[in-house]
Amino acid sequence: MKLVGLSRRIALSMMAMALGAILLVVTTSYAFYSLWEQYWPDNPPTESIVPTGPEWAWLIATTLASLGLAAVLAVNLSRRILAPLNSLTEAIRRVAQGDLSARASADDRSLGEATQLVDDFNLLADKLQRMSKEQVFWNAAIAHELRTPVTILRGRLHGLAEGVFAPEEAQFRSLLLQVEGLNQLIEDLRVVSLAESGHLDVRVQQVDLGAEIRSVVGLVAASLAKAGLRPILDLQVQHACCDPARIRQALLAILENARKHAVPGTIRVLTRLDDGQFRLIVVDEGPGIAEDFLPHVFTAFRRSPQARGSGSGLGLAVVAAIAQAHGGQAKCYPSPETGTTFEMCWPHHDDLGVTEPPRAPQSPSAAEPPRD
Repeated sequence: MKLVGLSRRIALSMMAMALGAILLVVTTSYAFYSLWEQYWPDNPPTESIVPTGPEWAWLIATTLASLGLAAVLAVNLSRRILAPLNSLTEAIRRVAQGDLSARASADDRSLGEATQLVDDFNLLADKLQRMSKEQVFWNAAIAHELRTPVTILRGRLHGLAEGVFAPEEAQFRSLLLQVEGLNQLIEDLRVVSLAESGHLDVRVQQVDLGAEIRSVVGLVAASLAKAGLRPILDLQVQHACCDPARIRQALLAILENARKHAVPGTIRVLTRLDDGQFRLIVVDEGPGIAEDFLPHVFTAFRRSPQARGSGSGLGLAVVAAIAQAHGGQAKCYPSPETGTTFEMCWPHHDDLGVTEPPRAPQSPSAAEPPRD
């Protein structure tokens, strides 16, 4: 249904405006002549204030011409106004029917408000279509990540129930490992989802950041050593304002990413306080990340085609979510050598009384070794 009612109202309003202007001219003309006759009766502008036949014809013709011109202008204006609105109406109807690719058009850009309305709708439709595609992608990715551990658990449990596998400690430890993987996947999904909805809360407090980092590195030291990685700590900042549990979670995700993808060598963990920003930095020695993939490093379920090993693709997304929840950001860029640098930074809060005395920079060789 076209917006006929609005078109008719615009045309009638324009005609009423023109007719009102004409009536105003006519009535004020009569008032003028009446006042002239009252105050200057000896010098009338005409013989009679009553219009003659030709004058009536002129008035009627002028009125009809004015109404006709007003109608033409109103119809033309209404068509220009209604063209983008009709396109918008059709696009909204198609979107409501599930066609998220529908877009409205506004060929006449001189209609500021109508054009802006069309542009805003198209922007909304773009975001809606992108969110729909992301939802489909997330559903497929989550199903893919859950399928492997669930399949393994199901097969092992069937084997145990039917006597194919002996109920040994190794079997139960293998099952427990799969359950722990599922639990980690669920926690990562929860953190990323809360961050996306803006409900990821952090409990910022003054903490011993150095002790937290040593604890995390000590926890994964064995697995890092198995992957040929030797951690080196360079902690110039010992205290910071943050949520310790979340920072530990983020650091674990970065170190786990390095364990899976970095080449054997050293992995440096540094802390800095620059320009009112705490910086937690992890640097490995390679193989680096392709430049075209760097903008997608912290995107959930995105894995580099050159990546070594496997994973859910959620770990670094969790890092970015935690950094943003602290009012900061996560960065990834090539290191000066051949490796990759991951950095988390968040604001320093003076109101919590955190101060850090200046320290001389430490060389990697003099860095503090990890402690359990």
